[in-house]
This record gives sequence, C-alpha cells and structure tokens, in this order.
Amino acid sequence: MMNITPVVKQLLIINIIFFIGTQFVPIAETYFALYYVENPAFKAWQPFTHMFMHGNLMHIAFNMFALYSFGSNLEYIWGSKKFLFFYLSCGLGAALIHTAANYYQFHQGLNVLIDNGYNKTEILKILAEGKYDQQWMQVLGQSDFSHFIQSYMVTAVGASGAIYGLLAAFAFMFPNAELLLFFIPVPVKAKYFVPILVLLDLFSGITGSSVMGGGIAHFAHVGGALFGILMVWYWKRNQFNKNRWN
Repeated sequence: MMNITPVVKQLLIINIIFFIGTQFVPIAETYFALYYVENPAFKAWQPFTHMFMHGNLMHIAFNMFALYSFGSNLEYIWGSKKFLFFYLSCGLGAALIHTAANYYQFHQGLNVLIDNGYNKTEILKILAEGKYDQQWMQVLGQSDFSHFIQSYMVTAVGASGAIYGLLAAFAFMFPNAELLLFFIPVPVKAKYFVPILVLLDLFSGITGSSVMGGGIAHFAHVGGALFGILMVWYWKRNQFNKNRWN
C-alpha cells in the first residue's frame, strides 16, 4: 500500500480539525457550510469552506478513506502543487454545479407560485425568516415543494465533490484498476465503476429517488466528477501531465 503523500496528509488533518471543531462549536456550520446563493446566510467563502465540513462520523470516514486511497496515487504522479490545484478545483466545481441545480429547482417553483398569484417579495421574505407557507404545497405538489424548500434552506457539506473528481481522474488514468462498489461484492474495473457511480447520482439528482440514502448532494458529486474528468483530459491533451508543477 502506498505511503500517504504530503498534501493528502495535510488535507486529512484539516478535515479532521474542522470536524472536531464543529462538534464543540456547532454554530460554525452556519458560517462554513454552503448555503443557497439567494439565502441571506450565504457567504462568499462557503464554496471553499464547505468541502472541509462533514455531517457525521460516517460521512468524514468515507471521504477521508477515499482521499487517502485515490489521492496519494495521484499526488505521487502529479506532484503536490498540481494535485492540490486539482482537488480544490473539483471541490469548487462541485459547489458550482450544486448551486446551479438548486437555482434551477428553486426558480422553477418560485415561478409557479408567482404565476398562481403569490408575491415574489413576500415569498422571499418568508423564506429568509426560515419559514414557509404550507399552502405552497397545494400549488407545487409535494415533490416540487420539497425541492423548492430544500434548494433554498438545506446546506451542503463535505469533500465528496472533490473526491468524485479524484475518482474520475483515477478512472481516466487507471481504467483497468479493479475497485469494489459498495453494493456489488465483486471487483469492478475503474472505467466502469466511476461512470456507474456518477450515473446513479445523476439519476437520483434528477428524479429525487436516491439509491444511496437521503441527504446527499447528488449534483455536487456529478459536478466534481465532471470538472475532474475535463481537467485531466485537458492536461493529457496538452501534455500537462508531464509537468509536476513542483
């Protein structure tokens, strides 16, 4: 097994410090988790800080194990500076795609309410107070109402977007490496494993029917993988993969 590399080690430490810190200072999540951009609680630094926050012990354990498993290989090949740039870029890309999906879902519901006679300013005022009108559900329907409220109020935390970027890069560079998918008890080649994982997230994000459990920012996962595969493809196409940036 490969020894842990410097940046991966530092990222592990930072994530653990953030996780322990939020256990003692829970209000920190209010400042560092990623809120929807039109929510008054949104701050400019949250697209960056959210990737160091985690909801529970299982969440951080899974992400940090994946960071160690895939990150050390990529940092060894790319060098520390290039790896760190890639990791942070995938995390920011995940935040961007997640926010874009929330923007679409929120405004889709908002437009329906406005078309049915509700006042936009009043709707935003109620939401900014952390409340909502149950009558909105009668107009939107339960599913669209849920997407509307969650897009505005629910925060995103976790390194998963950046991790999906690492997975995409690993599959691109080592397509025939065999990995274990958590619900399939046989090894699956990376070139199949990662697309299956991303397609499941895409399906769950679009339909709202999650096969991986609730409370998952599926479009953040898709965004991290998308940015990861685009970056590593661009680097290979331009021979940047031969430059370790160190």
